[in-house]
Amino acid sequence: MSDRAWVATRKGLFELRNDRAGWRIANVSFLGEPVSMVLPPTSSGRMLAALNLGHFGVKVHASDDGGKTWQEVATPTYPEQPADAKGPAWKMVQIWSMEARNGTVWAGTLPGGLFRSDDGGASWTLNDALWNRPERTEWFGGGYDVPGIHSICPHPARTGEILVGVSCGGAWITRDDGQSWSVHCDGMHAAYMPPEQAENPNTQDPHRIVRCASAPEVLWTQHHCGIWKTSDNAARWEEVKAPLSSFGFAVAVHPSRPGTAWFVPGVADQRRIPVEGQLVVNRTRDGGKTFETLREGLPQEACYDLTYRHGLDVAPDGDHLLMGSTTGSLWATGNGGDSWTTVSNHLPPIYAVRFG
Repeated sequence: MSDRAWVATRKGLFELRNDRAGWRIANVSFLGEPVSMVLPPTSSGRMLAALNLGHFGVKVHASDDGGKTWQEVATPTYPEQPADAKGPAWKMVQIWSMEARNGTVWAGTLPGGLFRSDDGGASWTLNDALWNRPERTEWFGGGYDVPGIHSICPHPARTGEILVGVSCGGAWITRDDGQSWSVHCDGMHAAYMPPEQAENPNTQDPHRIVRCASAPEVLWTQHHCGIWKTSDNAARWEEVKAPLSSFGFAVAVHPSRPGTAWFVPGVADQRRIPVEGQLVVNRTRDGGKTFETLREGLPQEACYDLTYRHGLDVAPDGDHLLMGSTTGSLWATGNGGDSWTTVSNHLPPIYAVRFG
């Protein structure tokens, strides 16, 4: 398992260590500052943290010593917006996602731009092919005022193939290292749209998309309107029904068992709290045919915690998971979710958890 993890919060980046006593906070960086996303150490050992400093804008910092020290690097920047450009303003609002593969870092942003860095964040380039798609100007915000790229799923066996998830704009794939893109949402359904627009791929709101590391043709998504799974690399998505509620934001998939996935259900879009005030995790181990509702160690009364898109993560061993909430609670499991322990109830609102 990984014995290190990072928790990005509204008031700092918290490093966790797991020892015989369980998970504990070992270090805090950027105390008091909002950290929207963290990239754990890449193969070169480099880490990146994205900060959203309001009046002072979005900033990116890098560390080469495991998060002990940080230095500011370049921030992705949009080009000057043409006077006749449609869609939202070409202005960085937030870095919402970061992933790395083979020395390249990808950053997904609000308002819907995908940036690339081949030098560890020293410079960034906007992916023009996706940004210039005519469909992008029809994307719209899902919770935020502008659309955003929240999921970046590189294909582990195919260099240059990446799937990204957009709220609201569907799932897009490139197979030529970002030179061209196509949308892949067949099977998804947007109940919030008029019936004639419900299957429109460009109106889909996948809250989060994750790929199975050992079976990359399998991806799971927690969609605004339910749960979907694909076993053919997004050629077709199949809806899955979960107990209590299929609404939520977070999803994690077992790295070596593609049929095992975890979800954190909420009541509905209009009531973003746990069902009956009881925090649970829904787990399937057979590809969505059946589910177990896991409760042990989680609050079962007067609970109003919400888990964001990046608030649930699974370690490479598939047994250890971390789950954080918008009210600053953090839970851990070492047995795949059968039972949970409380790491803290007093952290700032949690934006993302990432294993090292």
